[in-house]
Amino acid sequence: MKLWSVAVLAAAALIGIVGASYWSVGAVAVVTGILCIVVGIGWPHLLDVPAKKTQGAVLALAGAAACAAALVAPSTALLTWLPGVAAVGVGAIFLIQLLRGTGQAHRLESTIGNIAGVLLTVMGSGWVAADRLAGADGSPAGLTISAAGILAALAVSLIPLPDRITAPLGVAAGALAGALAGVLQPEAGVHAAAAALMGAAGAAVVMAVRRLILSRDDISTRRGRLALALAPIVALGSVVYFLASLLVP
Repeated sequence: MKLWSVAVLAAAALIGIVGASYWSVGAVAVVTGILCIVVGIGWPHLLDVPAKKTQGAVLALAGAAACAAALVAPSTALLTWLPGVAAVGVGAIFLIQLLRGTGQAHRLESTIGNIAGVLLTVMGSGWVAADRLAGADGSPAGLTISAAGILAALAVSLIPLPDRITAPLGVAAGALAGALAGVLQPEAGVHAAAAALMGAAGAAVVMAVRRLILSRDDISTRRGRLALALAPIVALGSVVYFLASLLVP
């Protein structure tokens, strides 16, 4: 799969989330929920495991349910229902494997891979929770600062250089972009060092996934390619929420 196509899809998804954050929390939930559904449906195709439709449906429903739960959760515990949704999703994956019967091919790979997929899709609800952390002025500083770092890393990931060069360069670019985004939002009150940390964290995930993407040239389905491109953005949701809850006043 071409690296530039992955970067473009990931950037478009991220811009969609940030753009929705300036509209309403509900819009963020809808956009993120759609991304979780796309990743959930495509994840079994990316892994190339049996029972793609049923397991993909479980992953998609888990991600969408987690986003809806984050939208209506108490403001003091925005991700309080995430563990419950994840547990139901994991239980459903085990149930599917039991119903497949004994002696089925790729059972272990399918179980482990799709449990990871459940955890990944429900982490997308962090974007909704992070948007609900917006300050009194309505500015979603946590999202915009993290998104700046992620976008910078996506740009650096396209440079055709070895990982030992692009990885530290991407993290540094993410930190710089995050700090700049923080400085440009003085009303949010985020310290430049904290903003740099938020940008660097997202950038580090992007640069780590870059190596995986370059090693996967055997993805033949469109759904699998979409899942590969969007999965890092979805998974970063909970990371962004955690950092925003700690570092954004």
